[in-house]
Amino acid sequence: MERPAWAPQGIDISVPSVSRIYDYYLGGSHNFEVDREAARKAMEFLPGLPKIMQANRAFMRRAVRYAVNEGVTQFLDIGSGIPTFGNVHEVAQSASDEARVVYVDHDQVAVAHGRAVLEGNTRATVVSADLRKPRQILDSSEVSSMLDLRQPVALLLVAVLHFIEDADDPIAAVTELREALAPGSLLILTHASYDGVPVPEERAVGAVDVYRDIRNPLVMRSREEIARFFEGYEMVEPGLVSMPLWRPDAPAEQEDPYAFSGFAGVGRRA
Repeated sequence: MERPAWAPQGIDISVPSVSRIYDYYLGGSHNFEVDREAARKAMEFLPGLPKIMQANRAFMRRAVRYAVNEGVTQFLDIGSGIPTFGNVHEVAQSASDEARVVYVDHDQVAVAHGRAVLEGNTRATVVSADLRKPRQILDSSEVSSMLDLRQPVALLLVAVLHFIEDADDPIAAVTELREALAPGSLLILTHASYDGVPVPEERAVGAVDVYRDIRNPLVMRSREEIARFFEGYEMVEPGLVSMPLWRPDAPAEQEDPYAFSGFAGVGRRA
């Protein structure tokens, strides 16, 4: 298998990666045939997966603009994936000259590509670290040089927590991150769920099984389980809702039915 010039040495390009599969769904070019094959398999069960990812990105962009409008110009995006067009730094920095962004991912392709995209951008950087080890992120030199944790930060956990199994205690990791942030900070979060998926659950399970087979289990959680990640934060209106229903730019009725899969919300630390 030919290794493209952008693929860092040392990564196994025969194993699919969730961030590269996501890149494929969004129409990106930083993915391998092994990623595309897994994506196509999952789409046999949920053909609307790209629509879900697009709704996810659209919510993220609205939430970033909301944060800037609220005066929050520091962003910590964990599980950021491969920076495609319209990513956090582009949205935030076009809305505010003050905006500073730290991306965090443990996929080396995402990290390497992030560094290439951000070259020359003095107000954005990338950390190679894992959400399951919050101190590794909070104590990193990149976070301490780019962000002032004594001031409000927007913490983005967009489409990442459903890849953390209960055995790895995602609640504890999110609690540690939330509590490290100053009053006025925001938690911006999306999470996969069987709720809202426009096909029977038995069929959606087929797509979930594809992720399990590539050793990246997809953990579907209920609305109540997802709400627990916001404990101690006040929900911003309209609360924890389907992605197109969170402060939409256009009438949500125009959205594809798949866009309503899962939940999105923003919470504020009092």
